[in-house]
Amino acid sequence: MVKKNTGLGRGIETLLPKNFDTSFLLDESERIKKIDVSRIEANKDQPRKTFDQVAIDQLSSSIKQYGILQPLIVSPTVKDESKFIIIAGERRWLAAKKAGLKTVPAIVRTIKELERLEIAIVENVQRVDLSPLEQALSIERLHELFNMTYLSIANRLGKAENTIINIVRLLQLPEIAKKALNDRLISEGHARTLISLKDNPDAQKELLNSIIKQHWSVRQAEQFVTGIKKQKKSITDMNKHMAKETAETQMLSRAISAPVVIKRTANGGKLEISFTSDQNLKDIINQILI
Repeated sequence: MVKKNTGLGRGIETLLPKNFDTSFLLDESERIKKIDVSRIEANKDQPRKTFDQVAIDQLSSSIKQYGILQPLIVSPTVKDESKFIIIAGERRWLAAKKAGLKTVPAIVRTIKELERLEIAIVENVQRVDLSPLEQALSIERLHELFNMTYLSIANRLGKAENTIINIVRLLQLPEIAKKALNDRLISEGHARTLISLKDNPDAQKELLNSIIKQHWSVRQAEQFVTGIKKQKKSITDMNKHMAKETAETQMLSRAISAPVVIKRTANGGKLEISFTSDQNLKDIINQILI
């Protein structure tokens, strides 16, 4: 299968259409400004209304030691252009105030610039040649950079909110699974089953290996997850349960001189016997009926 060359890891330019005018996306060093924290205010439309205080305290300590490594993105307020509203970076702003900083580094974007960038990213998400992870990255960019809820993004894209949320959840995959998805070694359905084991890295890794090496279907992957999470079976027990061959199938295979494997289903499974010709099939049937 031909591997798809994607834009992951190459920055925001991979989220923009090729014909997009990027003249306003200047080098950060030319656009970063030091802005007084008192001139900045939170965005009332920010989807996140509460912040983990422990995380804010930790970030504040880091800022005291290293400063703010990533600038905020702000936009002048409509009523007073000397004041700014946060587009991205409210946690950094809160932590900076707690750390006692008087100014913070920020990139200033006008409303027009933000609208153009938002439209460009929305158009890019709708491209048919984006990989699932590129879609997820673009959607999350809209969510974080423009404080858009997943529902509003879904409405803009003409999709169900659950669809958008499921796409974004792909970003929770470990790097090795992201690479497998990007290389088309696993499907989106496989990826979603892997995410359901995010709290069990060992089982998640074992499932990924089985999907790739044993060519498990999504249904088989789901059965593995069910066994681990609901039936509380160990990884070893589930591997035995999901095995295509057992001592019994090998014994049966020798008895009828034909390959025999197990195909698991939701309620039990079936035995699959392979044959090479009509005559071979007759020979197997005769062996079974003896």
